[in-house]
Amino acid sequence: MSDRVRLRDLGITIGVHDTGHNNAITDVSGVLVGHHTLISGSGALDPGAGPVRTGVTAILPNAGRIFHERVTGGGFVLNGAGELSGFTQVVEWGLLETPIVLTNTLSVGTCSEAVVDWMIRNHAGIGDEHDVIIPLVGECDDSWLNDSQGRHVRAKHVFEALESATSGRMPEGNVGGGTGMVTCDLAGGIGTSSRVVPVDVGLSYTVGVLVMSNFGNLEDLRVDGAPFGRWLAKKWGDAIQRRIAYGSIIAIIATDAPLTTHQLGRLAKRAALGVGRCGSIAAHGSGEILMAFSTSNVVPRELHQKTYRLEVLADPYVNPIYAATIEATEEAILNAMCAAQPMTGRDDHHVPAIPYDDLQSYMRRHSTFDP
Repeated sequence: MSDRVRLRDLGITIGVHDTGHNNAITDVSGVLVGHHTLISGSGALDPGAGPVRTGVTAILPNAGRIFHERVTGGGFVLNGAGELSGFTQVVEWGLLETPIVLTNTLSVGTCSEAVVDWMIRNHAGIGDEHDVIIPLVGECDDSWLNDSQGRHVRAKHVFEALESATSGRMPEGNVGGGTGMVTCDLAGGIGTSSRVVPVDVGLSYTVGVLVMSNFGNLEDLRVDGAPFGRWLAKKWGDAIQRRIAYGSIIAIIATDAPLTTHQLGRLAKRAALGVGRCGSIAAHGSGEILMAFSTSNVVPRELHQKTYRLEVLADPYVNPIYAATIEATEEAILNAMCAAQPMTGRDDHHVPAIPYDDLQSYMRRHSTFDP
């Protein structure tokens, strides 16, 4: 996939805040990401055998120490035609205690069981000396390209994604859980972006966003506010295939800013604004689920006293982090599209990649774009 690039490689920038070193969720210290990609077969659907266009993406919030060193979390559901298992407990307790795994809709059960197995291997006291766990597993529907009935994701693929998770630069586009995903009738999938946010003299925080993007119609697509998708739809006419289902998006927001679960829920709402800026209308059949966590405050599982203290950023100082989250979410979606290869899957359904020349030409005419 070396011939595909990211949005900024095309000379197009989103927003005003500086990015982190890798412009990725992994710019938040301790956050690791791993993928396992499954691509095999071609042509007509052979249920149970292929073609296979799917996978697993794993996010470890604090370098794999999440069970004993829980972090604060919160979330927001813009439209609920989707699933992020374990989400209700995060909202209720304000804590994350498992990795986050992203995959296709019909593989949620397999991934959940695999995360339980992986956690028990590493923490034998689960369900005995400790409480049971509810793994965080998010999904989008990749059945337009993938033989989803075949449920090709296996526990070993989840283990590989978890155990290969690293910091630094990460693959994007149609990789991992995003392999068979479609965004605005173009190839989509996994994308990420980050921002470094000054909130006072000498004080700054990092916010990073990772999306599994699978929403929208071509006509809705916007790039930095410009209706590029409407123009491209007119140019391509009937030459592009259209899927029937609208799709969904899962967005995971990480920050090292010391925020409470209430503030993280508000942060997740701002990520929804970033999704909307790319053209989502949160359609009836689409699931827009957004979850945020902070690595700043660690809540140990074994509490040795009746109280514990959290550092909390005062609400007025969160405003620039809100703005940066919107920017990073929008850019993460566009990075997923720019990085994705064209993909042909079941029943010869085909999604083209976003065309770089058309995008650059259009943005030169309709924005302050300056390559």
